[in-house]
Amino acid sequence: MNLKTVLILLVLALATIFALVCVLLTRGVKPASCEQQSLSSQEGKHSDQSLVFADLTPEEMVQVVRYLQRSLGVPLVDAYNANPSDNCIYYVDVQIPTKAKVLGFLDRGGRRPPRQALAVVYFGNQSDPNVTEYVVGPLPKPTTHQDITVQKYGGKLPYHRRPVLGKEYEQIEIFLRRETFSAAPTFLNRVFDCNGTNFVSLTSAPRGFQSGDRNTWFALFHNVSGYFLHPVGLEVLVDHSSLNVSQWRVRKVFYNGQYYKDLVQLESEFQQGRVKVNPVTRAPPDGGFSSMQPRAPPRAPFPLQYEPHGPRYSVQNNQVISQAWNFAFGVNVNTGIRLFDIRFKGERIVYEISVQDAISVYGSNCPGGMSTRYMDGSFGIGRFMYPLVRGVDCPYSATYVDTHYLVETETPETHKNSICIFEQNSGSPLRRHYSNLQSLYYGGLTNSALVLRSIATLGNYDYVWDFIFYQNGAIEAKVQATGYMTSSFLYGDGLDYGNRVGDHTLGTVHTHSINYKVDLDVGGVNNTVVAHDMAFESVQAPWSPEHQIQRPRLTKAVLDTEDKAAFRLHSNMPRYIYFAANSENKWGHQRGYRIQIVSFTGEHLPETSLMERAISWGRYKLAVTKRKEEEPTSSSIYNQNDPWTPTVAFADFINNETIVNEDLVAWITTGFLHIPHAEDIPNTVTVGNGVSIFLRPYNYYDIDPSIYSPDGVFFTSEQDSSVCEVNHIACLSKSASCLPILPPFTYDGFQNLTRL
Repeated sequence: MNLKTVLILLVLALATIFALVCVLLTRGVKPASCEQQSLSSQEGKHSDQSLVFADLTPEEMVQVVRYLQRSLGVPLVDAYNANPSDNCIYYVDVQIPTKAKVLGFLDRGGRRPPRQALAVVYFGNQSDPNVTEYVVGPLPKPTTHQDITVQKYGGKLPYHRRPVLGKEYEQIEIFLRRETFSAAPTFLNRVFDCNGTNFVSLTSAPRGFQSGDRNTWFALFHNVSGYFLHPVGLEVLVDHSSLNVSQWRVRKVFYNGQYYKDLVQLESEFQQGRVKVNPVTRAPPDGGFSSMQPRAPPRAPFPLQYEPHGPRYSVQNNQVISQAWNFAFGVNVNTGIRLFDIRFKGERIVYEISVQDAISVYGSNCPGGMSTRYMDGSFGIGRFMYPLVRGVDCPYSATYVDTHYLVETETPETHKNSICIFEQNSGSPLRRHYSNLQSLYYGGLTNSALVLRSIATLGNYDYVWDFIFYQNGAIEAKVQATGYMTSSFLYGDGLDYGNRVGDHTLGTVHTHSINYKVDLDVGGVNNTVVAHDMAFESVQAPWSPEHQIQRPRLTKAVLDTEDKAAFRLHSNMPRYIYFAANSENKWGHQRGYRIQIVSFTGEHLPETSLMERAISWGRYKLAVTKRKEEEPTSSSIYNQNDPWTPTVAFADFINNETIVNEDLVAWITTGFLHIPHAEDIPNTVTVGNGVSIFLRPYNYYDIDPSIYSPDGVFFTSEQDSSVCEVNHIACLSKSASCLPILPPFTYDGFQNLTRL
């Protein structure tokens, strides 16, 4: 061997030895103190008290279904196969006990509240069809059920308000293919080179113009990958209000800017040469420009994040505990992730934070697009949280949690790995200072935060929901939008409603608005809303009276009524609004938590619209109301299909009640305007399409609590910063020099799919 070969072999041998050492270290051959340090650093211990907020287990869901089948006295059809004229269980979810009962249990040693379920039942097979909600309990073996519909909503729930079942959508597809498209064979064959079987439809909503309507525009697309970007210009208005499927009818047909009575008329006029045709080339199966297949082969792996000594947090049942934070989490089938009993350093800051609804209002010159106001809670944000992909949706080594649902079926479904929890190093400091004046030193703290994430896919859009917990006591609730835009067929004045992104594809302008419920308990249950801001004042300079100085002055106000604490979406709002406690910090200030909103919402639907009251929470960027058990949510799943007589109208919550020293709830709206453009093809990116709300301590503490973080770094010019005892970062080459053994990649996202 020559010298060069020997050197190469030597390098390879050293690399192999190093890799083996890494493997041994990451398999647990570490100093015992590493693991012990990770566990002992947690300031709290898991408790089964968090189970008072826990989602139903699959076993509990089964017991509720069996009980209802025995006890309701009517035949129940599995919702998966139910016709509109059948009785069926729509969904089963946990019924969270009242706040008074929960706090009596958590804080005062009271009895654990009985565990109960909420069951929503469609009664289509009776003379007065309706939707009924029952509280069923106690679990795990229920013996009673109570109809709470009238108590909860002030009256019965008309049957036309019910969310559309997957089975109903399937029946509409069959209706279109077998009965509708067959009326226009010549038109379909010559214009689209097909008979309609290779179309896929996309629903609009709401479904008409007045209470009782169930008339839905269905826009047709080529059935290819990313079909949302392949409109063909044909849309059909289906009247599916009858509970008898055979009585469904087509009320209108739209093609390329013209309206027709039905496809019979369209076929006739086409054969007579009176239809302006805009041929659309059939898209390839992979969608062509809409395909998400990468256009470049993989190269070097992207950067990974890992914990050198294992996670510094722990997840048990529905509870997360870290060095400073602990909270309970759960999933509502309609609205998604919700958190309860959020504590920092053992002290409760928030009783509940939860998504209430997400709406999108579209513009277009096509009927399906121009009539669309999606209220995503009605379709189900929680139920469409599918398995997350390691290394893309979340850090590869995150902790993954399964979720369980019983929606439109009598059998529970499990979505594996649909929640992830991880600690994230942002790569930037939470705080830092380099001093080169007088004393010479550096002090800083890496911005590591605890994150709980889920991603909900509602048809075309994917919403990334984050709840982020920082070392300074701040909480961030963040949502990012990605996925496919919904498009319209480009014709006529289409460019007044969006941008062209394909040969026949118009990316249509739309808004995204998200509403959160935040039940802050700052230093106790009862709080007061206080506003601080600034104003300039002109004063004479005391040392030179002939000169004026304009100086900022602090303005202060107590917002003592609900009307004063309700701020319209684009109105001026004091920049510091906080919930104040009935206690003071060391410096004599009321302890508080500030609400900060990061948002660039579009315009809210005009209040002259007959359906606006159904989404009236969108009028306000912030509204604070007195907490009431009878006002648990700002929206309702029944508002989508009857927005003209909304089941819940948030505007009614605001009635000028006094909110001084009361248990209060902040209802916060954030969102963004989306004008789709070429770079949204194939997908909208999360960059720049994220909005959030922050809950930040404001004189709650005597000092920034992150100063007590063990991650802090400090050294002076007189110290050797390369010594571990002075600067623990200097030890990383020893304590974090090897990559962990990553778990094998698995994905279960194509099992137990839920229809939409």
